[in-house]
Amino acid sequence: MRLIGLIGGMSWESSQQYYRVINEVAAQRLGGLSSARLVLYSLDFSEVELAQRQGDWDGVTAILVEAGKALKLAGADFLVLCTNTMHKVSGALCEQVGLPLLDIIEVIGRAIVASRLQRVGLLGTRLTMEDPFYAGRLRDSCGVEVLVPGPEERDEINRIIYQELCRGSVESSSRRTVVQIINGLVEAGAQGVVLGCTELPLLVGPRDVHVPLFDTSRLHAEAAVDMALSDGSAG
Repeated sequence: MRLIGLIGGMSWESSQQYYRVINEVAAQRLGGLSSARLVLYSLDFSEVELAQRQGDWDGVTAILVEAGKALKLAGADFLVLCTNTMHKVSGALCEQVGLPLLDIIEVIGRAIVASRLQRVGLLGTRLTMEDPFYAGRLRDSCGVEVLVPGPEERDEINRIIYQELCRGSVESSSRRTVVQIINGLVEAGAQGVVLGCTELPLLVGPRDVHVPLFDTSRLHAEAAVDMALSDGSAG
């Protein structure tokens, strides 16, 4: 099994989900007392959030590259960036570190294609919902229409992510709000919804809605095990 290099995501709240799922799936695939070979670099998210808020994406890239290079020195065979939003700079991260990256948008794109859906909703941070780096790539790779909530709803989802979920607070009132937003996207024609923030699955799940949910953290973590168990020839 190749060594997975994890770069902790939006918060440690979601990063621990990656660690758990990767090890659970590795144990299922390999049997016995098996667990995953991985190295985790946990970021100080306050530094990342400040750079994001200031629009300093060169600064965000520098933080991620430092983590990636440390993981490379630790022997990682490839990188897993445990966040959707920071995939905005995934190309620069790969180029400057010199390791393959398991791209979360590609993983979700494959899942959408396999589901044969033609129109999906997208929830996430304000940047993920508004910047073309995410929805644009999904449209191009999947040939599907991507719907996002209105401006006020985007603001509220962003608040829930940063002020609650990233701080370990899971509020039932916020769950109701997000479910209502999802239902609005379904009424607008969404056949499924991408939880495009790795914290959102902490708040809502399949039992809360009546359409398929694409849990980006779980799908990404499962794909990390697939990649670790491959021979690496596809790089």
